[in-house]
Amino acid sequence: MRNLRPPAGISLDLDNQWSYMKIHGDAGWQNFPSYLHIFIPEVLDLLDRLDIRITFFVVGQDAALEKNKDALSMITKNGHEVGNHSFNHEPWIFRLSHDELIQEVRDTDLYLRNSTGQKPVGFRGPGYTWDARLFEILMDSGYIYDASTFPMYLGPLARMYYFWKSDLDDAEKHRRRRLYGSFADGLRPVKPYYWMLPTGRRFLEIPVTTWPFLKIPFHLSYLLYLHQHSDTAMRLFLAAALATCRLAGSGLSFLLHPLDLMGGDLVPGLAFFPGMKTRTKEKKRVFIYVLEAIKSQFECVNMSSYARTWINRNPNKVVGL
Repeated sequence: MRNLRPPAGISLDLDNQWSYMKIHGDAGWQNFPSYLHIFIPEVLDLLDRLDIRITFFVVGQDAALEKNKDALSMITKNGHEVGNHSFNHEPWIFRLSHDELIQEVRDTDLYLRNSTGQKPVGFRGPGYTWDARLFEILMDSGYIYDASTFPMYLGPLARMYYFWKSDLDDAEKHRRRRLYGSFADGLRPVKPYYWMLPTGRRFLEIPVTTWPFLKIPFHLSYLLYLHQHSDTAMRLFLAAALATCRLAGSGLSFLLHPLDLMGGDLVPGLAFFPGMKTRTKEKKRVFIYVLEAIKSQFECVNMSSYARTWINRNPNKVVGL
């Protein structure tokens, strides 16, 4: 019998401990402290229990370090795929030169192949930042999609909160001025669409799904924030968001992060991050509930499968650059 559930591309941005410290402006991030050896086996076990295969967007700097190789190799050995999350995880990717952008993509490709045996075909920019020049580079490198946009109206508020909680000086805040996007990003489509590039080529964009029409986020980090206040409210909010996505025919690109599964009891050095007061055990319980809810209504797949589904359907929505 044909499966009538719409597709849901599930992805996890594998931001490591050092990248959170770097964004926050904490000293010591240059030593690249890592929790990958703890986190990856735990999340793979949960995903096996759920029988879901996803895409891990990996930072190239982590793949370049020998200490992370065993943990990263477990991703593809367990049937998941890897995506490119840039090499240096700098949310001012739009400030890089053309040659620097090429290096960000190709260096990450090289180290991911070495550590996981797989070449990525999808890219997500750190902090949901993107650049038109990057899309041409990705196409030339054999990529089939970008997944960097986050269509919501709350981006400027999220950036203000991040600056308030960080220890960054004014110069560093200026470098991050496009982090989480602008109010205008809320006008971008929720459904996948094609960028029309200056060269005449088109390139698939898969936005992180927000609530259609309202553009309210409901990725797991946001759901955990609601859960802190009311588990019932979180469940009702998720159910309504998933139902709206089905009615709108938008599909689903659902986003996860490591700190969605780790509390301050496990990573005390990141206690500054929102939601870290929730303990690891409770986060895992919410993780399982949310993924099971999605799985009951959508066909959960990795991001390249999700992308190929949309490419085969050949949607007509094209956005010029």
